[in-house]
Amino acid sequence: MRCGLPHPRAPREWEGHRPGANALPSRIVMSLPVPDVREFFAPAGWRTVDFVSDLHLEAEHPATVDAFTGYLDATPVDAVFLLGDLFEVWVGDDALQELGSFEQSIAAVLRRAASRIPLYFMHGNRDFLVGAGFTAATGIPVLEDPTVLVFAGQRWLLSHGDALCLDDVEYQKFRAVARNPQWQAQLLTRTLAERRAQGRSVRAESEARKQSGTGFYGDVDTAAAMQWLQAARAPALIHGHTHLPADHTLGEAGGAVRTRHVLTDWDLSAQPPRAGALR
Repeated sequence: MRCGLPHPRAPREWEGHRPGANALPSRIVMSLPVPDVREFFAPAGWRTVDFVSDLHLEAEHPATVDAFTGYLDATPVDAVFLLGDLFEVWVGDDALQELGSFEQSIAAVLRRAASRIPLYFMHGNRDFLVGAGFTAATGIPVLEDPTVLVFAGQRWLLSHGDALCLDDVEYQKFRAVARNPQWQAQLLTRTLAERRAQGRSVRAESEARKQSGTGFYGDVDTAAAMQWLQAARAPALIHGHTHLPADHTLGEAGGAVRTRHVLTDWDLSAQPPRAGALR
């Protein structure tokens, strides 16, 4: 199976911000230690929750923004987990201070929703620069990737999913760099205008790969997913990223059947339109 998302690569002007890039392995392998898994214990009163990912919100797609706004206003659940790529690109929390910016307007939508029901955010490959300023502006905490949600008598492993697409070697190299706090700090020293231009470059390159058919890469690695699930003592993995919504049975380990549940992306301009939540 293929990942349905053309991943952003660092544009050429970012090349100078790759500390230790030459030391990266030619393939990221899951024989390395599994990431630390944080636990989130749902309040006893929760009965239903929604999982959503890959909305890729941007001003250029108002129909998707409107659909998401309507969903947040109407969903009857006790909480919503936003599992990455909420935004098409996030160039830094300082964009929230720009009067009339898209980031400022969507933060108001999220803040209103978070005052009604709890919302939780996890970084994706498009919005890994979301930070404390976002939480302050919206009231939405940021979860570590991966996190185990303990809810309804079960452990649910939550992830964006990009770290598990091991066949996408080029992206895994970029991800190892882009999640480096030093690299992020260097990038954020650039002006907001420069970072917006870089974000447009990332989007243009992504769209070009999508149109050419060269921007599709390996799906979640089953062995790696099983390894994460066993380490988390969880029977089910919920993730987005691949834009290939489906339910997969991975196999049995430790006397338990392990499953993987993939969320849909949102694109209301597509034919047919795509949107939805896992509940």
